[in-house]
Amino acid sequence: MPRPGQVKSSCERLSDRIALGLLTQVFPPGLVDETVAECGRVEQRSRLLPARVVVYFVLAMCLFSGQGYEEVARLLTHGLERVRRWEKPWRVPTTAAIGRARRRLGPEPLKVLFERVCQPVATRETAGSWYRRWRLVAGDGTVFDVPDTEANANFFGRPGSGRGQQRSAYPQVRVAALVECGTHAVFAAATGPLTVHEQHLVPGLLDRLGPGMLMMADRGITGFELWRASSGTGADLLWRVRKNIVLPVLEQLGDGSYLSRIAAADDRAHRDPAPVRVIEYTLDGDDGTVYRLITTVCDPDQAPAAELAALYHQRWEIENTLDEIKTHQGGRQLVLRSQYPDGVEQEIYWFLLVHHALRDVIHDTAHQSGLDPDRISFTRTLNAARRHVTDQAALSPLTAETGPLPHQQ
Repeated sequence: MPRPGQVKSSCERLSDRIALGLLTQVFPPGLVDETVAECGRVEQRSRLLPARVVVYFVLAMCLFSGQGYEEVARLLTHGLERVRRWEKPWRVPTTAAIGRARRRLGPEPLKVLFERVCQPVATRETAGSWYRRWRLVAGDGTVFDVPDTEANANFFGRPGSGRGQQRSAYPQVRVAALVECGTHAVFAAATGPLTVHEQHLVPGLLDRLGPGMLMMADRGITGFELWRASSGTGADLLWRVRKNIVLPVLEQLGDGSYLSRIAAADDRAHRDPAPVRVIEYTLDGDDGTVYRLITTVCDPDQAPAAELAALYHQRWEIENTLDEIKTHQGGRQLVLRSQYPDGVEQEIYWFLLVHHALRDVIHDTAHQSGLDPDRISFTRTLNAARRHVTDQAALSPLTAETGPLPHQQ
């Protein structure tokens, strides 16, 4: 008789006992089951690759970016055959079978999982994540190359080439994101075709902003309506603006900043302006470039101009975050592997989920050790997670209550 809480081996398939070490802890089987059910992806018949296994499989594909489908499946089940006797031998699915399973799953479960799990993680003690009473976040966008298929090209489009060609080698998907400074935790994201500018994707992120946050953004994210919508979340804003934007001096302040206003492009009479505070400065050793920031924090006693000018350059942490995802997780000259738009969106979210899991464990480790999270190597953490995938098979995606394996009792 099996012990309480233990599943009979005759009821299990080898594919049900794959585990992903750290990732299985961050995205527990019960949560994956709930997400799959909520999105209507529960199977009506038994499959070699049930939906919950496909979720873990696509996460593993991100850990082992560049490996083929079948090789990733082998890595997930490495060594499990000798742990116990299975009712039926489990064969590694073919690339075609894995592709069909991914299409059945679709992007929705990954998106829902991201929304549930990926939140800001900093505590008040986390270095680099706070300025006075504000949690620091940054917004920006990037693009990923995707396979040159007809479906991807028609949906996403491709950039022009600067080398005399009429088109570039790959279509591209655009991604906009919000990142918590200090921890590099991505907690909001939206995707779209290349023709959709990132500032049109940002509205899809705003429900993740709120009071107590200070959002920083560069000149690519501008516009009166976006400013008003972003400030309407209760978050404060610190955005760099282009030099051609007219910012009249309404009141000069003692710290060198001044009060001004911005208005919609068609509101030339300024009937409905938004008040802003303007901070202008140059950097020592720079080429004389004048940086112009506008902020919703209009009281210089709450945030002096010199401090905000120094603080703004932490916005570059989102650039480092995107580099971690694209270069370290994905590998240099990354081209996503999905042949269809739904698969591309799914793939983007699995990269974001894995990155968040890694960054979460980095933050926990730093917090316990009293370190700045920036002192812990992202690459080493990624490599450690890869090593642990094939070493941890005690937790089954089949059920959150599955007991330990016989050799571990």
